[in-house]
Amino acid sequence: MLAKVSSCAIIGLEGTIVEVEADISAGLPSFTIVGLPDTAIQEARERVRAAIRNSGFTFPVKRIVANLAPADFKKAGPAYDLSIALAILISSEQLKAADVSNTVFLGELSLDGSLRHTAGILPMSALAFQKGYRNIIVPACDAAEASLVEGANILPFTTLAELAEYLQGNRPAPEVTKSKEKLKNDIPANYVDLSFIKGQENVKRALEVAAAGGHNMVMTGPPGSGKTMLARALVSILPPMTSAESLEITKIYSVAGLLPPDTPLIHNRPIRSPHYTISSAGLVGGGTFPKPGEISLSHRGVLFLDELPEFGHSLLELLRQPLEDKTVTISRAQGSVSFPANFMLVGAMNPCPCGFYGDNTKHCTCPPGSVIRYQRRISGPFLDRIDIVIDVPRIEYEKLSSEHLAETSETVRQRVASCRIIQLERFRGSKILSNAEMTPAEIRRFCTLEGDAQNLLRSATKQLFLSARAYHRILKLARTIADLENNDIIKSHHVAEAIQYRPRWQV
Repeated sequence: MLAKVSSCAIIGLEGTIVEVEADISAGLPSFTIVGLPDTAIQEARERVRAAIRNSGFTFPVKRIVANLAPADFKKAGPAYDLSIALAILISSEQLKAADVSNTVFLGELSLDGSLRHTAGILPMSALAFQKGYRNIIVPACDAAEASLVEGANILPFTTLAELAEYLQGNRPAPEVTKSKEKLKNDIPANYVDLSFIKGQENVKRALEVAAAGGHNMVMTGPPGSGKTMLARALVSILPPMTSAESLEITKIYSVAGLLPPDTPLIHNRPIRSPHYTISSAGLVGGGTFPKPGEISLSHRGVLFLDELPEFGHSLLELLRQPLEDKTVTISRAQGSVSFPANFMLVGAMNPCPCGFYGDNTKHCTCPPGSVIRYQRRISGPFLDRIDIVIDVPRIEYEKLSSEHLAETSETVRQRVASCRIIQLERFRGSKILSNAEMTPAEIRRFCTLEGDAQNLLRSATKQLFLSARAYHRILKLARTIADLENNDIIKSHHVAEAIQYRPRWQV
């Protein structure tokens, strides 16, 4: 008897329906899975065999063939365990289930027949709902995540035996679990408050501008000047996420298998800080079955690269296309997948190998050629994609020992949030959420300059030999600075502040 059960596969961040077919026939006992399965699916034979036995059923001692259709793309992961087991039970007529054509079954099986946490439940449930499936069967531990899909009928189960009883009509439908998770706008725990960072008022201002418009930023200064602490303080002033952003980030972490079972919805913007020994696949994503890399895990958040020049020229050049296009495409023999990569890049670096080039207190011991070679690790095209480059000077003793507390992160965060609200209203109806994402069309429409500001920008473009990209980035930055003052027109002092954030050192 042939049995068919529906499941789902993940390709990139999107899903596709997979039809699991099982056929049992006479012959030498065997259990074969076809349809381009990976190793995890091949190992499902033993998991399914033990789960069926330990759930009170008999595993057929016949020739069993399970097919995952369509067979033209590689299948990966243990999410097909449940559908394979049900197809075998229906095919062997041990499970006389009602019509299951409108149901999708998702879940990994333990040897005792219990359903375990499965990565990618949220995007798979969303796809099944979009395709019109009436019921979506998921492990009970993943029910809160799956129920984030509005309108979907999520049915959570703990074991294969419970599900079999329900399908035979001997058990009532489980209560549909609705996620009680609501988006929280609180500042995350374990953050560094700006008020406890002594001095560096100009850098704090740059952080505020970067957070308000989603701009990329690089801090350069001697060791111990506070660059890393300032970057860690950025999380405390980032604007609250919208519901759409939160769901988007949750989907990425669900596919990557990094979403904790007790945290079905991500509330805070991600902050990723990879070490400079990271591989290119770890940074941009990859693998035999492509998974999101650090730049996609930083989507709608911050990618902090400490000791920026140590990442190496090739790694930094890999970031050029995602910084421009806000997405990354990974190509493999099986095909190409795209992951979103709309992140704020925040870098910290020393001005030279010893770290004290240009310092007024400690003399630099590096030969001039060494300084130039070190700074040239950051290429001109990469630096051209950075909106804010700012010096972080050594902090004087008087400021370090002062008892005076500066402006708190909560105060700055309120200004940043108000600025982001202006931008959300400005770009309502489009996919753009911040000034840093503007294209030339939006720049032309929304970046209106007064006469003095135009003259200043014209002079700066000629004297500083600015590229077209740098010109547009100055306009985006000036638009954010004007938004912080709630001005519709960009004035000369807005442009002047944006210009001063351009890099002053040669690359």
